[in-house]
Amino acid sequence: MFLIFTSQNRGQGITRPSTNPEELTYWLKNMIVHHDYSLEEVQRVSGLEEETIRQAMDRWHIDSPLKSDQQSYDNLRVMPYPGGRHPRIGFLEGAIDPQRETKVSAFAPWEGGGYAVLDIPEAIWSHLGLTYLAHTHIPTVWDEQSITLEPTEWTRHPDHSLSMQRRLPNGIDFGTRVTSWKKGLIMEMWLHNGTQETLNDLRVQNCVMLGRLAGFEVQTNDNKLPIAPYIACHDGEGRRWAITAWTPHQRCWANAPCPCMHSDPQFPDCAPGETQRLKGWFSFYQGVDIVGEIHRLQDLGWDR
Repeated sequence: MFLIFTSQNRGQGITRPSTNPEELTYWLKNMIVHHDYSLEEVQRVSGLEEETIRQAMDRWHIDSPLKSDQQSYDNLRVMPYPGGRHPRIGFLEGAIDPQRETKVSAFAPWEGGGYAVLDIPEAIWSHLGLTYLAHTHIPTVWDEQSITLEPTEWTRHPDHSLSMQRRLPNGIDFGTRVTSWKKGLIMEMWLHNGTQETLNDLRVQNCVMLGRLAGFEVQTNDNKLPIAPYIACHDGEGRRWAITAWTPHQRCWANAPCPCMHSDPQFPDCAPGETQRLKGWFSFYQGVDIVGEIHRLQDLGWDR
């Protein structure tokens, strides 16, 4: 079966109604205070009427967006991306109905900086084909079998770390954990092989979308600097940077229309019953010595 997905069924992601007042309060604050969502965008995510949203905002004292979402680099703020607003500003036809359960927002530590959206993972390939995709574009092995994957959510932990996991219909499990550490984010990804055959060619796409990061929204690759396994992007003045890396490393690349950048890793071959792991990094930097900053990050030992 060959499937074609077109812009006619393009969306901003599925509606995610909150199941209880505590969850609704969290997601309203997430959307309105931190992501500066309009009421229309909140409606798109929550499925609630505008008046219901306004009443909830009054009841729980949810007000306008923060002027500065964080005051320093010391604790990089990371939150689940709520969906309802496309994380890209271009090449939307390449990401129809983006799933929020793989996406987190990393907020810039300078005033009015906005946020980068990290899609971890955006895609997982194996010798079986496209084994997972966090939006609709190229058909996955499950699309070809008319199997729909149920939505999941990030788990929020008391230490403010985030984790997600998913089981695929053939018994493959994978997951991601994101933790603030030393002015950046350490990301850990794992994959467990619950099938009866060895999995190989386990290439992963991990995307950093820059269109919501103020000063980084220009649709070009001229502002990207790959120093494998790192790739960095600077703003228009060349003094603010976003940096990411993953290991074991496969390739660095970028897509100007999105705009986004990738440091894509690859899991080692995974025998039945085995679990393989990847390590990733994301941080911001202000300054002109980006090579020196990357050397500093190497010395941190985040990948050990």
